[in-house]
Amino acid sequence: MTMQSYAEGDLKPLIDARNVAVSFKVDGGEVEAVRNVSFKLYPGKTTALVGESGSGKSVTARAVMRLLSKRARVSSSTNILFGGKDMAKMSDREMRGLRGNRISMIFQEPMSSLNPVYTVGRQIVEVLVLHQKLSKKAAWARAIELLAEVQLPDPESRVNQYPHQLSGGQRQRVMIAMALANRPDVLIADEPTTALDVTVQAQILHLIDGLKEKYGMGVILITHDLTVVRQFADHVYVMQHGEVREDGPTEQLFTNPQHAYTKRLLASEPKGVANLLTGSPETVLKGEGVRVQFMLRKGGIFKGSYHPLIAVDGLDLDLKRGETLGLVGESGSGKTTFGQALIRLIKMDEGRVTFMGDRIEDKNRQGMQPYRSRMQIVFQDPFSSMNPRMSVRQIIEEGLIVNGIGTDGKDRYARMQQALRDAGLPDTISHRFPHEFSGGQRQRIAIARAIALEPEFILLDEPTSALDLSVQAQIIELLRKLQRDKGLSYLFISHDLKVVRALCHRVMVMQHGKIVEQGPVAEVLVNPRTDYTKRLVRAAFEIAA
Repeated sequence: MTMQSYAEGDLKPLIDARNVAVSFKVDGGEVEAVRNVSFKLYPGKTTALVGESGSGKSVTARAVMRLLSKRARVSSSTNILFGGKDMAKMSDREMRGLRGNRISMIFQEPMSSLNPVYTVGRQIVEVLVLHQKLSKKAAWARAIELLAEVQLPDPESRVNQYPHQLSGGQRQRVMIAMALANRPDVLIADEPTTALDVTVQAQILHLIDGLKEKYGMGVILITHDLTVVRQFADHVYVMQHGEVREDGPTEQLFTNPQHAYTKRLLASEPKGVANLLTGSPETVLKGEGVRVQFMLRKGGIFKGSYHPLIAVDGLDLDLKRGETLGLVGESGSGKTTFGQALIRLIKMDEGRVTFMGDRIEDKNRQGMQPYRSRMQIVFQDPFSSMNPRMSVRQIIEEGLIVNGIGTDGKDRYARMQQALRDAGLPDTISHRFPHEFSGGQRQRIAIARAIALEPEFILLDEPTSALDLSVQAQIIELLRKLQRDKGLSYLFISHDLKVVRALCHRVMVMQHGKIVEQGPVAEVLVNPRTDYTKRLVRAAFEIAA
């Protein structure tokens, strides 16, 4: 590949990576994950690595950090120069001195990076004490400052909470606070905003951008969100199958892409609109005055007190057959809580819920059993909702067996195969296991599991947020097709307004447990009335502050 340099004058690169090549040992040989990738990162600049899942972006970043698994082999021709030294040739001890101190990394999934048995404050304090040699008291004060800096609400209380008590977006902010604690020279951000809602995404990206300019930090941004790349990156490297297909200054690459793959990537933003609703369809799911309250603990072990948090504040909802209703809002706005309360996965404190004409809010677990096959849920992360020891066939057939669907094993097997075909997968994969599939394929398996039970309603909780743009477009098209063919009703919880625009008929905007605005998608997203919705729309389509 040809290396194009920034117009940086005599500015020296912070990182000068040359011929990065990584292979992994697998049964029967080796797989080349990254082949001869070269890139430069300059102080106060952002270099973006973009491409779909499996393109080698994250492996390249982990090679820089020396965080690859034992099965990985880095080529002897690889040079990664930082501060005049080759990190590819450094000892483990030298690398430990750099990691977390001069080079930090933010990972995509904060829950797997945070220790579940320690409070978030203790985990940040540990970083500060280890690297900056602060006293415990000073480190706690600094931890609260850092959480405030990444706009975590009520940092004095949050510092004493555990990771599971925070929303996905809040956990990601904690990770960013930890990464920025030591004011590193280089920040590697691996899909840092994938799990975040649009306004938080905008805030976090602007925050990283501001710190980058303030401290002259270099940022390597790994993402598949091209809107983010266009606004925040100075230079872009497009990767596919472990190689750089094209690189150049951001605006030049977006306005005049040269490689066919770059052109395809730029053309794969979510498109289209929801299926047309005709006539006066019946109500499938109705919620009236739904209220959910949690008790939150504040303060230390001995002086702690509990105070109520109203997550869902007396909300109404009316979903028709064949309709997709979008539920949007920031992390912690109560979207998922509302959705799960409606299908009785969590207890609600007040309200009425009617499903296909039947009142269900007072039904116990046994009473809900006849309804479970008729209302299904597809989660954000399909991998964590599947048993890794079960084959695809067992995963899909389990629901059929539990709900007594199918006359015998042969009939259930046929239903399982049909569900796979309906989800756009070959029916020959039933013997394989979840870890053998890409993120997009796993999400299709999750959809196949849901539709095998022939439900009338599916709750889709962020089903496309962790997927590449082109895979996202395929899943949206699949959901549209299934809705047309089977008359399904969807409650679509998302923070991605581009996907909501392409899939939903109506949208409800939530903030602090209340609905602040609702109406047809075209109306709300084109001409929002409230300041909050305007901010959401601006952040989604412009990544503006």
